[in-house]
Amino acid sequence: MAARKRASAPQSVKEPSPKEIDKTRQSKYPVTDDPPIAPPKSGFIFKLILFFSIPYLYLIFYHYKIDLELRRSIIINAGLSLVGFFVTLRMIPVASRYVIRRNLFGYDINKRGTPQGAVKVPESLGIVVGISFLVLAIVFQYFNFTSDSNWLVEYNAALASICFMTLLGFVDDVLDVPWRVKLLLPSFAALPLLMAYAGHTTIIIPKPLIPYLGMDVLDLGWIYKLYMGLLAVFCTNSINIHAGLNGLEVGQTVVIAFAILVHNVMQIGASTDPEYKQAHAFSIYLVQPLLATSLGLLAYNWYPSSVFVGDTYTYFAGMTMAVVGILVDGIHNKRQGDEHLLLSTQNEL
Repeated sequence: MAARKRASAPQSVKEPSPKEIDKTRQSKYPVTDDPPIAPPKSGFIFKLILFFSIPYLYLIFYHYKIDLELRRSIIINAGLSLVGFFVTLRMIPVASRYVIRRNLFGYDINKRGTPQGAVKVPESLGIVVGISFLVLAIVFQYFNFTSDSNWLVEYNAALASICFMTLLGFVDDVLDVPWRVKLLLPSFAALPLLMAYAGHTTIIIPKPLIPYLGMDVLDLGWIYKLYMGLLAVFCTNSINIHAGLNGLEVGQTVVIAFAILVHNVMQIGASTDPEYKQAHAFSIYLVQPLLATSLGLLAYNWYPSSVFVGDTYTYFAGMTMAVVGILVDGIHNKRQGDEHLLLSTQNEL
């Protein structure tokens, strides 16, 4: 009882002064004096958007006769992607304050010796792009996929792989994982997609090699899935290995994503097979949000860069393009295998 009395006795308790309270708050919630990041290069980015959108929309609405339902889905996805662009622009300054507070920053070594070389540049801002992309891709399911859709399983498997890779990329930024481990991370992230892969694992043998191999179709089985896992490793590290210059990682992703979109529209316009068209539309559904959110990040990462994208973005962008390639390639293989089986049956008859 004596101990309790001494602890509760008013004369033995010293009230902290206002200065001590203020010091305690500052030690618990440190206030940084770092200046806010530079405003986005909006004028340059909007010029890029016009440069990309005019020929793209021309192909969709005028050059090719695309089904109204398919065109409607593409436009809805483009509208959601535009929302993702503005959300990314708005959220990057907010996220940059938090990563600076957690000491996730770097210095631009290419500006060493100048005043900009001593500025703390927030890192790992690819996490904003990854989250925005995933939210848009999930919301888009409401407008396009039904509960019994054949594409829903592969679509969700693709999102799971992208989400897994984004998480591993952020872990790499925080823990600074060595290179020998980085080579294995995409293989783990690709597992949900590989398990849900329903395409053929056969390849068509080139005609000059058929007399030597004695077959015109070869089923690779698990070796084909191993190849797809290695493709995911290649795509993620091919984006990551070019890091070092302002805007390089995001810039090459923007160029590749636009090329993928144009290729898909051309394939849809030139084909009459509904399943083949849907496969390339599936690719568009994933690449349009990637392009839009990447343009939002490029507004801050273009020279002189005010944020760094980190391994989070490079892994995310690489895995997204790998997922698109794997799924569309699976449809191509399935189509080629079915056509070859039909031709073989007709020849036998």
